[in-house]
Amino acid sequence: MNTLSAGDKVPDFKVTDQDGNIVSLSDYAGKKLIVFFYPRANTPGCTAEACNLRDHYAALQEAGYSLLGVSADSEQKQANFRNKYNFPFPLLADEDRTVIETFGVWGPKKFMGREFDGIHRKTFIIDGSGIVERVIDKVKTKDHAAQILDGE
Repeated sequence: MNTLSAGDKVPDFKVTDQDGNIVSLSDYAGKKLIVFFYPRANTPGCTAEACNLRDHYAALQEAGYSLLGVSADSEQKQANFRNKYNFPFPLLADEDRTVIETFGVWGPKKFMGREFDGIHRKTFIIDGSGIVERVIDKVKTKDHAAQILDGE
């Protein structure tokens, strides 16, 4: 797993969101961007994380951030997830793992004693010129906005 680190330039990407709109990194040129990766829509940890970001969305926007959530779920699953919890930010449907592999968050995981490949829960803070400012490796799903805003 070759994960992007602070100081790395993020390669441009194109992928569809939950509504089938094409989203690319260049859409956010000149803006601070939070890209958070989660294993699967509508699971407890992913729901807690995305809902925490939703609940603190105004504070994140006031700090100048745009948000993108990313998983390998289909557009339909992402749309259902967004609609169920009223997320005000796009959820990218990265079914072919283009963005996931660009950021280097796909790799071996362990869960309940078994090993498998999957998405690692990580968040990337990106500056307006597309450079990674910070990576949050140990995401606190129920307090993730504070991790971002407090610079943990």
